[in-house]
Amino acid sequence: MNVTGNWNYPTSVRFGPGRIRELPEICAGIGMKRPLVVTDPGVSRLPMFAKALASLDGAAAFDRVQANPIAANVEDGLAVYRKGGHDGVVAFGGGSALDAGKVIAFMAGQTRPMWDFEDVGDWWTRADPNGIAPIVAVPTTSGTGSEVGRAGVITDETTHTKKIIFHPQMMPRMALLDPELTLGLPAKLTAGVGMDALSHCLEAFCAPGFHPLADGVALEGMRLVKDFLPRAVRNGQDIEARGMMMAAAAMGATAFQKGLGAMHALSHPIGALHGTHHGMTNAVFMPYVLEHNRAAISEAIARAGAYLGLGASFDAFLDWVLDLRAEIGVPHTLIALGAPVDDADRIVEMALVDPTAGGNPVALTREGARRIFDAAANGAYA
Repeated sequence: MNVTGNWNYPTSVRFGPGRIRELPEICAGIGMKRPLVVTDPGVSRLPMFAKALASLDGAAAFDRVQANPIAANVEDGLAVYRKGGHDGVVAFGGGSALDAGKVIAFMAGQTRPMWDFEDVGDWWTRADPNGIAPIVAVPTTSGTGSEVGRAGVITDETTHTKKIIFHPQMMPRMALLDPELTLGLPAKLTAGVGMDALSHCLEAFCAPGFHPLADGVALEGMRLVKDFLPRAVRNGQDIEARGMMMAAAAMGATAFQKGLGAMHALSHPIGALHGTHHGMTNAVFMPYVLEHNRAAISEAIARAGAYLGLGASFDAFLDWVLDLRAEIGVPHTLIALGAPVDDADRIVEMALVDPTAGGNPVALTREGARRIFDAAANGAYA
């Protein structure tokens, strides 16, 4: 037997309604006495954030994080962190706040520029691990799963390129998953982040390589999305659906250590160039990427279809994806999403060098990426 693999699932998670009350205890246990709470302007105006911040002695807030965070957001947060003498980061909010907060904590004690730690080869070894501040992650959406991840996605605003900053010790010491924090999230945003969770599970499951732990987590994550995402979209106060979607999001990010693929490789440049919602962009690409990869993944997708109770075939699974998108309001094409489609060549070139492209089960070529883009632009083969 020649199969080998390196597997890692160390994240500590506290899950359940009302557990935000444990945040002070968690920070104290990690040794944080002056945490910087990183969020975005929308979350910082909410009562739940004010209450959480007030519960932390010595804490201060930094809320200048935009959707699809840019390097300047990290630099500004880092300046606040250092000036305030903070000793850890509580990343509080959606995926953008979590990613920015994690990278701020990572950069707190580094002397090299942030882009020196992009997820390329072994660049992460350039970092001083002793300079990484502790992190507690508190998600308020159910999509990226950044609360259990070892990386942050930051846009280089000079090139309009999304880059992944990675280090094994960027993983939060604790992820606090309280579904009460997601109650009332608007239906459109619930749909977008939920489809992001599905894309993580789905692309991880389809990625090549031997990783049965990731495959099992991804399968169950897809089942949770199937059973609970429509409920969460229909009723923002459905606490069970909200909780299960939080679990699915964490599962997707746990599973995608196995790999991602063309959905993300194409979504990243569109988000960086045009500011589209990442999860919704993944959702638009989803059926077109599945169809493109059909020959390589039909057996795996048939197994997934059987597990989900859809029928043991690729077509049954694809039909479910299309039906789910229609039910929760995902646009069928990039044009319907509102994304410009006249810069296809640039997006394709950016997709080919995106770190997630290498996980696609069919090697992503310029011609293949263009076929997927054109299909997603006009709804050609789904």
